[in-house]
Amino acid sequence: MTETNGAAPRAARMVDVARLAGVSQQTVSRVVNGHTNVAPEIRERVDQAIAQLRYRRNSAARSLATSRSMNLGVLSYALSVHGPALALFGIAEEARRNGYSTSLVSIADVDRASIRAGLDSLVDDGVDAIVVLAPMTAATEVLQRLDTDVPVVRFEQGSPAGSATISIDEALGAQLATRHLLELGHETVHFVGGPDGWMASEARRRGWRTELALAGRAIPAEFPSPDWSAESGYRAGVAIAADRSVTAVLAINDVMALGVMKALDDRGVSVPGDVSVVGFDDRDESAYFQPALTTVRLDFTEVGRRAVGSVLRALRGEASTTIPLIQPELKVRDSTARYDSGA
Repeated sequence: MTETNGAAPRAARMVDVARLAGVSQQTVSRVVNGHTNVAPEIRERVDQAIAQLRYRRNSAARSLATSRSMNLGVLSYALSVHGPALALFGIAEEARRNGYSTSLVSIADVDRASIRAGLDSLVDDGVDAIVVLAPMTAATEVLQRLDTDVPVVRFEQGSPAGSATISIDEALGAQLATRHLLELGHETVHFVGGPDGWMASEARRRGWRTELALAGRAIPAEFPSPDWSAESGYRAGVAIAADRSVTAVLAINDVMALGVMKALDDRGVSVPGDVSVVGFDDRDESAYFQPALTTVRLDFTEVGRRAVGSVLRALRGEASTTIPLIQPELKVRDSTARYDSGA
């Protein structure tokens, strides 16, 4: 009678990955440790081999070898908001790809005591570095005056490029949207704003005003909002529908743009026939609004990837460099149209 060997199959090793990818073990090591001096096509081959072999790095052994916890901390505020939520996803995915786990601490306020307590909690847990997702003006002012024992990178929407900040050029995004509407023949563009204190609100408002000023156009009063909701967009849309001089609207996010368009439709105002509407963020569902929404695409997942890349470079002792701004992209769809003032 022949005995059956019931032993589990051997786990893939680094040498197996190297053999399948046609590279050296040193190259595989550079890829899995996040080094930047690997050609993109080589990195792709190694990543494909890792996925095919289901290779898993031994995090415990690596932690002992490097005297690190292999854990990155995330300090967050208002994760229910679209941008920070997607940035967190990008952080988790990029951390996992580099053999790191993530620990999340969420704070209810952005005052000094809350932020200090959140940072201290992560440091006490032994994280190797921290990413802060609290894109509020008040948080930025606090964080610039606090020191930590580990590298920290901050997500600051609309801020200038820096060595410790990840940012999207949101002011440029608002300029692109406003310029698009002006080029369609609209005399000016009305703005449905967002809540105070958010860096995104300030940057998008700044871009809108800048583009109107550059074009020599009137800057109308803003339709303000206390939050980011479709309900607030709807209330703004009711006011817009009552003012037939409004022909073009930039809403501060896609959800509010949806509320605006619903209010206009309820009152017999056609989009884009009577009023063109542009949103911000390019949520997955925005292309399926009725009409499909013209909007500004912001890659928040890339924010997370760059944040992890930045702290890993710091952990490797590499010199700090300015992190380039992530560029916005205007996605033109069906909610905007040419305006003929003589019609």
